[in-house]
Amino acid sequence: MNIPPNIRRYVGGKLRWAAFKKDFRAFAALNSKTRARFQVRWKDRLPCLYDRTTATVFDRHYIYHPAWAARVLSSIKPTEHVDISSTLAFCTIISAFIPVKFYDYRPAALNLSGLMSEHADLTALPFESNSLLSLSCMHTVEHIGLGRYGDPLDPDGDMKAICELKRVLAPGGNLLFAVPLGKPKLMFNGHRVYSHNQITAYF
Repeated sequence: MNIPPNIRRYVGGKLRWAAFKKDFRAFAALNSKTRARFQVRWKDRLPCLYDRTTATVFDRHYIYHPAWAARVLSSIKPTEHVDISSTLAFCTIISAFIPVKFYDYRPAALNLSGLMSEHADLTALPFESNSLLSLSCMHTVEHIGLGRYGDPLDPDGDMKAICELKRVLAPGGNLLFAVPLGKPKLMFNGHRVYSHNQITAYF
């Protein structure tokens, strides 16, 4: 029998909630039999109903590319790295080992040693041509020009961004770059998806 997905989610949620209440009561009973270090109060509950899985789930889209980029940086060992709007987790972690200058249209108020965070427009980067030896821009270009982050609407915003990345990269430098690949389509105002041939042709 085919059960509609919305019904499955509803029933699954009900079952998880029932299991949560059962666990709460069991834990409270165990806690009362020990020298309790914490009060177990129903008003302090924080139901996390979807984490009991057989394996840790993760977003492949945003785990593999920073792991790849960190390995590249570990290999090439730049004295400084410039990142344009990649994930903050990536920039903050690598800044423990490599000085990082992070730029975003909406700069992050980060305060960490080894990390500088400032505003930049990817369609008009504030760098001299051929000046950056180590540069990353991962899962960013596909958003440019769609207005999602307050940037101006521009159907060619992504192409302008790519031109800027090519302009500022020094001869022999490294650009760590990632965008969604698949059947080309525009998903306004979220992002674009590119074919592999499109991206290689753009560069």
